[in-house]
Amino acid sequence: MGPPDPILGVTEAYKRDTNSKKMNLGVGAYRDDNGKPYVLNCVRKAEAMIAAKKMDKEYLPIGGLADFTRASAELALGENSEAFKSGRYVTVQGISGTGSLRIGANFLQRFFKASRDVYLPKPSWGNHTPIFRDAGMQLQAYRYYDPKTCSLDFSGAMDDISKIPEKSIILLHACAHNPTGVDPRQEQWKELAATVKKRNLLVYFDMAYQGFASGDINRDAWAVRYFIDQGINIVLSQSFAKNMGLYGERAGAFTVICSDADEAKRVESQLKILIRPMYSNPPVNGARIASLILNTPDLRKEWLTEVKGMADRIISMRTQLVSNLKKEGSSHNWQHITDQIGMFCFTGLKPEQVERLIKEFSVYMTKDGRISVAGVTSGNVGYLAHAIHQVTK
Repeated sequence: MGPPDPILGVTEAYKRDTNSKKMNLGVGAYRDDNGKPYVLNCVRKAEAMIAAKKMDKEYLPIGGLADFTRASAELALGENSEAFKSGRYVTVQGISGTGSLRIGANFLQRFFKASRDVYLPKPSWGNHTPIFRDAGMQLQAYRYYDPKTCSLDFSGAMDDISKIPEKSIILLHACAHNPTGVDPRQEQWKELAATVKKRNLLVYFDMAYQGFASGDINRDAWAVRYFIDQGINIVLSQSFAKNMGLYGERAGAFTVICSDADEAKRVESQLKILIRPMYSNPPVNGARIASLILNTPDLRKEWLTEVKGMADRIISMRTQLVSNLKKEGSSHNWQHITDQIGMFCFTGLKPEQVERLIKEFSVYMTKDGRISVAGVTSGNVGYLAHAIHQVTK
């Protein structure tokens, strides 16, 4: 028997709990203010349009739905991007963020001869390690999060990155760093880009939360676009699970920025050769939904409003949690909860405090004290603050 998945294991324990006040703060999926899964209106409309067209279920090409991959690239790079306009990029549809990361990992394993080393931030999303390791890459790390301040250890990160051997691969979270919710500021990104360029590192951006972090798609893609503007040819994974609520549809994309359109064609040919024995071609339904939303002006406008609404609800829950902790009389400084961004928050709770939250209050989260802020609602934020106060007094 293998060990249970640390995050999915939390959900299983939560389901067995009979306490009516129980909370699941482990799962990384958006919930509305009633704690229910949320399907966006623009998604429902796109689905109705697809159903009305009575489309067939034929295979997509190996690289996916062309309207979807083009719109994904444009969303990430920006419509005025030189790389986008000149066609020196290739985007293939992947099986959401995880599958897209895996295509990229396999691609680098096969064609990036300079290094097998992938440098991840400490900590990074738990699945990054097995994705790259199973593709035959070696995992290394650079400092990122400072548990003392619950914020970015920027000097530690810069110190480590400046010593990474040239032509290694570095993974960066484009926005809403998972699991910490701690992102560099724009001036820090600029310093980071300069160091990366000097060290001649290959940058792998993971962008799972564009629009979902700040509510603004351009702001959330700022780092990706800045790196490309600096002449750094990145590779990029995108997911539409969070920002369109398409979790089970598995809509994602993998992009390589190339030196010219000719190289892009060569890269595309090799990506297809890699994908064919993996899963032949990607699923059609999620790509159709995402493509319609991105390419239909009315739906796109509605989506931008809805994704901002989801981001704003999460930001508001952070604020409410902090004010409720103050109301409980907590003397700790909880500012990091509102400073962090995105679905996840590193609370700074210690494993033994997390154990108590689970045992005494039926509040479930991973042992590292990461909570999914999406699981907090106006109905339970007071209870959560009370529980956290009891275990941190």
